Amino acid sequence: MTLSLARRAEQFPDRTAVVDISEQRLYAPAETIHEDRVSYDELSTIATRTAERLAALDVGPGDTVCLVTRNRVAALALVFACRRLGATFAPISHLLTPASVERPFDVLDPDLVVSEAAQRDLVRSIPFDRTVTLEELADADRATVDFDERRAAAGNNPLLALHGDTGRPIAGYSAAAVEHNCSTAVAAWGLAANDIVPLTTPLSAADALIRVALSVLYAGGTLLLDRAFDPGDALAAIESESATFLPGRATTLRDLAAESGFDAAVDSLERAVCAAPVSEDVIAAYRDRVVPVARVYGRLECPTALSQGFEAGASGADTDETAVGRPVPDCRVRLVDDDGTVLDGQATGRLQLSGPMVADGYVNAAGTDEENWYEPAELHSEDHDEADDRGEFADGWFDTGDRVRRDADGRYYLQ
Repeated sequence: MTLSLARRAEQFPDRTAVVDISEQRLYAPAETIHEDRVSYDELSTIATRTAERLAALDVGPGDTVCLVTRNRVAALALVFACRRLGATFAPISHLLTPASVERPFDVLDPDLVVSEAAQRDLVRSIPFDRTVTLEELADADRATVDFDERRAAAGNNPLLALHGDTGRPIAGYSAAAVEHNCSTAVAAWGLAANDIVPLTTPLSAADALIRVALSVLYAGGTLLLDRAFDPGDALAAIESESATFLPGRATTLRDLAAESGFDAAVDSLERAVCAAPVSEDVIAAYRDRVVPVARVYGRLECPTALSQGFEAGASGADTDETAVGRPVPDCRVRLVDDDGTVLDGQATGRLQLSGPMVADGYVNAAGTDEENWYEPAELHSEDHDEADDRGEFADGWFDTGDRVRRDADGRYYLQ
């Protein structure tokens, strides 16, 4: 399989790719949803037209397109539009403040900023004047483009540039790295074409865009998309669409379990994954409904590195909230001590990751080195901003800076 949306559209054009469950009214009552189904053929067509409009705005290979919006079908279309043009897609979190939103733009220096009208106040704080709203982009002229996804994917610039919670650092992912992360979801959790999956986090985050949204489309499944997470609306969508797989963070799973309609709504769920650490009481609420929950560990720089199996979540055999299981397929993991010595067997040390699913590196400040998008980051440099939560890319490994324990059976635990 490949990440090609056009290929999916050819294989199963009428299959539902996305169900937009967003409320149509600004002040809609709680637990109400509006269904808007988009097939794979329709999503591919939207992506093609979006690429043609971007091309008419002089976006091409090596350029960067930033998007400031909540979760929208248009965001997914922009990912594939940028892939077809050989451009970089850089989603900017709408949860950033007017002060912090400048941080990713200082590095990216994009060629175009696309935004939804609802984010106009945040966009005013962006130090960049070439902007277009989603509505304006939809009405823009379209250029004739000869798309060659293989040629576009072979470029030196990343397909995705994703920022951390505070706006930095920014990790770059090639199309190949994104595809390897998608295949990880298939191999580790059995993600398949018959899965229906709600998205509970913003698409600007790596664990939402790569771990969930693109992985679901890669597998040919159906994504339930809401502008922003609301537990009541999410449960209504899970029940009405018979969702099968629930990925999320601990706060998300806890909020869902606290809703009055939880027991009836989750009958269709077959499994769930949750970013660790997550307490046993959250896991137990799902286990009581026969929904196994696997704890997972990932980073901005590697969305999924370690994962429990669903048998652990089903049996309650491992109740340690810091447990994160074993490395996912193709992810190499090692522990090192403070001197950088690799530790064998049962040990506690700094976690390092390597493999095709790890980001290619950090994006440089724009204009500092046109030949190299990426820079290694130092773990403990004097000018290091601890809020950036950076690691280090060196010698083919990503040093997370996180301390992790490995037990005698090869299972890992956050420290």
